[in-house]
Amino acid sequence: MEKQTSFKWLKYVLAGILLLFVITAVGVPFWMASFIMKGKRQTLEEAMAWQSEHYDTSFYDRAEKTDYTVAGFQDYELHVQLLKNPRPTDQYVIISHGHTDNRCGALKYAGIYLDLGYNCIIYDLRGHGLNERTFTTYGIRESQDLLRLINDTKTRYPGLTRLGLHGESLGAATSITVLKEKPDIDFVVADCGFADIESVLRGGYKSAHIPDFFVDIADFGARMRYHYSFKEMRPVDALDDNHIPILFIHGEDDDFIPPRHSREMYERTAGEKDLKLIPGAGHAESVLTEPEDYRRYVKEFLDTLN
Repeated sequence: MEKQTSFKWLKYVLAGILLLFVITAVGVPFWMASFIMKGKRQTLEEAMAWQSEHYDTSFYDRAEKTDYTVAGFQDYELHVQLLKNPRPTDQYVIISHGHTDNRCGALKYAGIYLDLGYNCIIYDLRGHGLNERTFTTYGIRESQDLLRLINDTKTRYPGLTRLGLHGESLGAATSITVLKEKPDIDFVVADCGFADIESVLRGGYKSAHIPDFFVDIADFGARMRYHYSFKEMRPVDALDDNHIPILFIHGEDDDFIPPRHSREMYERTAGEKDLKLIPGAGHAESVLTEPEDYRRYVKEFLDTLN
């Protein structure tokens, strides 16, 4: 009788260990994938407060603004805002912000384009700002959203004479990835974008002294939970037959997405291109570190399109 009781308890213990193993084997990859692909997002108020602390955003209060929504990929609703130039112009630029930020993060670039005679379209990327919360695919679904925003812009403003894209970090990766769809645009400015997200993650884990096989564990979770792999998130692969002019900008001291990512994308693109590295600038800090040089680089690049 005692042996039967002991055997029964042993079965319970083994079943508990097995259950714990299954929970760990599935739960840890799912949690890691969720941390990388979702994470905390800033509110519009938080983002605007940060922007206003770091540069003059007073132009935004004075700007004539129009809010609207656009149906993105699979009819996902994107919240969009037009900043109308005070001078009549038929030139437009769509500005895409970085990961965890929102449309307010685009304002550091909007002032440049307003001064250069462009209307600015800023928007919340998928899962950010006022949009419904969802996971990020580091350029895959985001580029499909951007394609629909490009098409909407061409239809909504039929008299436009020039349409360009400007992106920061995730926004830059999105603006590059959409090029594989051959959108009807005139230029791209890509600031501190990544060539592929997998190497960014591996570099980040290495810097934190975490074995990079944890990236493989997170990738397993991403494929199981969200049906996307980090290995698919490669903006650089959109560039081999691209002929839309691109200006790459990157901070030389960026240790989050190293400048080699922009160098690699610069080398891969087949069309007109330029690369500017900003000394002393960290990630997404180029326009804040050297605002006058940044403005000059953008103006000179746009002037070459004429």
